[in-house]
Amino acid sequence: MPKSPALDPMTIDVRVGSVYPAPFNASTQGRSKRALTTALGLSQFGVNITDLAPGAASALRHWHSHEDEFVYVLDGEVMLVTDDGEQVLSQGMCAGFPAGVPDGHCLENRSNAPATILEVGSRSELDEGHYPDVDLHCAPGRYTKPKFTHKDGTSY
Repeated sequence: MPKSPALDPMTIDVRVGSVYPAPFNASTQGRSKRALTTALGLSQFGVNITDLAPGAASALRHWHSHEDEFVYVLDGEVMLVTDDGEQVLSQGMCAGFPAGVPDGHCLENRSNAPATILEVGSRSELDEGHYPDVDLHCAPGRYTKPKFTHKDGTSY
């Protein structure tokens, strides 16, 4: 067993489910995350190991106003869905999404086997989440208290 500051990711509690309001939370059924940076006490950026069961999505298709995002496929195969279309990412491939670029994206496991990805993102409290395919918006402050609204600003 490693001692601090080292960590075995398999010892971290798995987080399942989503903070999305219903019915949007159903899109991530079969997704589980291990928050590496949280377990290590780091706060300026986030790193998760995310497992996607067959049929699961990493998130709703979205983009960030103030957060760079990077994904790396550790194992398996996922479909990267963006405004430009779809492409398969297999083990060892990666993708990046700059803050403020309105290119909705998500990863979907359309295979018959589990997939594991590494997610890295900055943690700006100014960040807003935009969801081009559904009537959903995430207000700034999502790391302290996520607040989802309709696109017109009314609460769920």
